[in-house]
Amino acid sequence: MSTFKINLNEREVELEAMDDTPLLWILRDNLQLMGTKFGCGKGLCGACTVHLDGEPVRSCSIPVAAIGSKRVTTIEGIATKGLHPVQASWIAEDVPQCGYCQTGQIMTVVALLNKNPNPSDEEIDKAMEGNICRCGTYVRIRKAIKRAAKQL
Repeated sequence: MSTFKINLNEREVELEAMDDTPLLWILRDNLQLMGTKFGCGKGLCGACTVHLDGEPVRSCSIPVAAIGSKRVTTIEGIATKGLHPVQASWIAEDVPQCGYCQTGQIMTVVALLNKNPNPSDEEIDKAMEGNICRCGTYVRIRKAIKRAAKQL
């Protein structure tokens, strides 16, 4: 076991874990942050997406020892007051069906819009590659992204 200090959602947390423990399990099991979901465990579906220094990454594939001084942001940390505009757009466009993948979808969109506030359809498609929605709400997801882009 090693001791890690992680900058998580703009605050420092300290924890003990094995070096190879995936960040996903640190968030869920050690820190009780349940917003980040386990989907495939191989970094293929996007359900476990969080931000490392603002970049969307698959938390199931990153060992806690690889985080270092990078800032980790989860769905719980994207808005300090109320809902983030992407979250509000998700609700307005009635995106979720089962809702399981939505955390990863939202985290990917927040990162996209932080870099590109007015993405084209092609840029949206490229950014959202690998975020799987088993319910097929892709049309509503695109509408929500466009709505959020207008609000930001």
